[in-house]
Amino acid sequence: MFIATLIAKESLNERDIQSAIASLGQAGAIVTRQSDLIDGRVVDIFFEGEPGPARACLEAIGNDIDIAVQPEADRLKKLLISDMDSTMITVECIDELADYAGIKSEIAAITERAMQGELDFEEALRGRVALLKGLETAAIQLCLDERVRIMPGAETLVRTMAQAGGTTILVSGGFTKFAKPVAQSIGFESFHANVLGESAGLLTGRLDGPIVDSARKDQLLQSAAQEGGLSLDSCLAVGDGANDIPMLQRAGLGVAYHAKPKAAQAADVAIKYNDLTALLYIQGISADQWVTP
Repeated sequence: MFIATLIAKESLNERDIQSAIASLGQAGAIVTRQSDLIDGRVVDIFFEGEPGPARACLEAIGNDIDIAVQPEADRLKKLLISDMDSTMITVECIDELADYAGIKSEIAAITERAMQGELDFEEALRGRVALLKGLETAAIQLCLDERVRIMPGAETLVRTMAQAGGTTILVSGGFTKFAKPVAQSIGFESFHANVLGESAGLLTGRLDGPIVDSARKDQLLQSAAQEGGLSLDSCLAVGDGANDIPMLQRAGLGVAYHAKPKAAQAADVAIKYNDLTALLYIQGISADQWVTP
C-alpha cells in the first residue's frame, strides 16, 4: 500500500483532490481510501499500484501543490539528516562570505555549477576556498549576523522530529563556523562540515581535515542509522544539490527541497512550493502536533 500526499501552498479544494484521484487512475493505481482535509491544505490518498507512474501523473497537476508518494510502512521517520546551505538556511555561505572579499560573483558562479553537478565537488570547493585567502576571519561572524537566515519551517521540522525521539543531523559541504551556530539555533543534535584554515586572524585559503562531500554525507547517514539500530527505511534525507544525491537515494525517503534539477530527479519527493513543514505533513504529522519556535 502506498500513500500520495498532496500539500497545497495555500488551500486545497475538492477539485484538486478529484483531479489527483483521476490521475492515479490513469497511472493504473487503485485508490482504497483518502483522509479528511488536513489543516485546510493537505490530503492523504491511499492506493495500490506502482509508485513511479503514480508520482509522474500526480506531479502534472500543478496548481502550487507538492506531491509525495511513499510506502505506507515506516511513514514516520526516526532519523533526519539534512544539508545546510539553501536547505536549512536561505543562502550559500561561501558565496556570502566571498562578498566580504569582493569576489561574490566569481565564487557564486562556481558554486552554482558545483551544485548542478557540473564540477567535481572537492576540486570546486578547494578552488573557491583558495580565493578567500587573506580574508579576515572576523568576516565569518559578520556574515552570520548579516546574511545567514534560517529557512522557513526548519526549526519546526527539526524540533518536532526531535521531540518525537528522532535523531537529527546537519551535514554540510560548507564550514563548521557556520554549521555549528546554525545547528544550535535550529535544534540539530549534531553537525558535520568542513574546517576553514585560519592563521593570525586570516583565512589561509586551505581546508583542514577531511572533506564533507557527497560520499561523506552518505557515509554519515549509514553510520548514524547503524548506531541507532535503525533501518534505512526509517531515515529521511533532505538537500538541494548534486552533492546530496547519494544520501537522498540511500535514505528510505529522500526529499529534494527547492532543488537543482539533478537532485530533484534523483529524490523520492521534490518540494517546490511549500516550506520545510511539508516534510512533517509527509510523515503524517499535522500542525497541532508541531513544536513551533
